[in-house]
Amino acid sequence: MKLVVRKSQLSGFVRIPGSKSHTIRAAAIASLAEGESRVREPLLASDTVAAFDAYRLLGAEAVDEGDVLVQGVAGHPQIPDNVIDVGNSGTTLYIALASAALVDGYSVFTGDDQIRRRPVQPLIDALNSLGASVKSTRDNGMAPIIVRGPLRGGRIKLDGSKTSQYLTSLLINCPLAQQESVIEVENVTEKPYIEMTLQWLSGQKIEIENDDFKRFRIPGGQSYAAFDKPIPADWSSATFFMCAAAITGSELTLLGLDMNDSQGDKAVADMLVKMGATIKPTPDGIKVSGGTLRAADFDLADTPDALPALAVTACFAEGETRLYNVAQARLKETDRISVMREELQKMGADIEEMPDGLIIRKSDLTASYVHGHADHRVIMALGIAGLALSDETTIDTADALSVTFPEFASLMNSVGAHMSIID
Repeated sequence: MKLVVRKSQLSGFVRIPGSKSHTIRAAAIASLAEGESRVREPLLASDTVAAFDAYRLLGAEAVDEGDVLVQGVAGHPQIPDNVIDVGNSGTTLYIALASAALVDGYSVFTGDDQIRRRPVQPLIDALNSLGASVKSTRDNGMAPIIVRGPLRGGRIKLDGSKTSQYLTSLLINCPLAQQESVIEVENVTEKPYIEMTLQWLSGQKIEIENDDFKRFRIPGGQSYAAFDKPIPADWSSATFFMCAAAITGSELTLLGLDMNDSQGDKAVADMLVKMGATIKPTPDGIKVSGGTLRAADFDLADTPDALPALAVTACFAEGETRLYNVAQARLKETDRISVMREELQKMGADIEEMPDGLIIRKSDLTASYVHGHADHRVIMALGIAGLALSDETTIDTADALSVTFPEFASLMNSVGAHMSIID
């Protein structure tokens, strides 16, 4: 499928869908809890459906009634009766892998082509050191992966430079291990996502000692309780609407966003203000107004998912923008640093690749046919670029929008965009 975009002026109100990160954490904790939980207003997209499906195979029951009702396994997942296929969801793979390590039996995990190229070895090593038996079937540190529990606990060192999701997986599952776990973390990145996990655990009264995100002590033998909780709107999805308003000089009100939420990508609002946009809080979200944009330098270590949209925005900003300290963006669904440089160059961007980011200068982009690389955030970023350009921009592999934001085109169109998805 292809996303076809024409120049547009945006205005109006749009309600941002629920957070993927919160929804997957809710799916995991509800599934591991005792009793029935209600996950209100979740994101229902391929990645989150994969999470609920993975935990169904581990013994939980989940029923979609708009809200999702989850009957948990009370800390005792079951041996799955089939291979657990996480699709394109790396978060699901990492978190559910450690949940499967609680089972005294074998589980097998796989995923799509992109998932089978994403590194898991640091988490595999950690789980093995904590008593489980985990092995990559191809001995390359990637899925497919076979895991057998039980997870007992122990003391480990973990490299946090690749992704925060390894640590999140251990923080969620180690409280259910038989013994205490101590995790010493080196090179921590994406701290807001770790804070999000810790907030979920605090709400569950899970005991964890956190020594400045460098050392965590987690007593074993703890438990999760059923809950009834709404999912906040997704700042990562909102990023594309904020950047679209900024580059088209439009005004949009984005509903459902919480400025006090722990999601890292809320920092994009401050970044866009630094670049010249105007963003004001409203009773139920924020109002974004575009303006004359200027270049700025941004450390994206905590907000790697923002790189594609900010790279596009930088093309419309006077001067030279540097997006840096985000080498982990190379390990997402695609190497997003290389991919964004490659595709924006096709559109005429003056852009350079660094080992840990991008340098972008104001550019006269032209509408083009570009490759979305089956990466939902790359497709959406190139799509918002097309909103500011004469003629048609076409992005292929648009099927991947279903991963986190199947409503992207329709919600953009609801505020004046000219977007269509064609076969």
